[in-house]
Amino acid sequence: MNTNIDLNQLVECVGDAIIVVDAHEKIVMWNPAATRIFGYSEAEALGNTLDLIVPERQRHRHNEGCRKSMETGITRYGTSLLKVPALHQNGGMLSIAFTVGMLFDEHQKVNGIVAVIRDETARFAEERALKKRLLELESPHS
Repeated sequence: MNTNIDLNQLVECVGDAIIVVDAHEKIVMWNPAATRIFGYSEAEALGNTLDLIVPERQRHRHNEGCRKSMETGITRYGTSLLKVPALHQNGGMLSIAFTVGMLFDEHQKVNGIVAVIRDETARFAEERALKKRLLELESPHS
């Protein structure tokens, strides 16, 4: 493996959002893809909580899950793709898919959570339209 890879460059150039929150659930990393997907600049996002992008209906459940993961160092979503709604800065709704990873300090204490997020809004809308069209084609005409 090439150990000369610049991790900052990697985070900057990937097409998926990479967002890291610290142990206090404050955003400490927000890459350019996160800005493209959610509309907030890095400066606007850093220091805030994920309430910026979590719809109000999901906030309680999200915050409880985040707190539990911080306490236990375990997440159910490390390898499974989670699909949920999200908020854009302009108030519009997005459909996102993401995985989560736990980050630990040298004492194996949780010091952050990373999410790698993909905007699935267009694909989700296409899928919904195709399903609707299929239902129309399969239903008997009256």
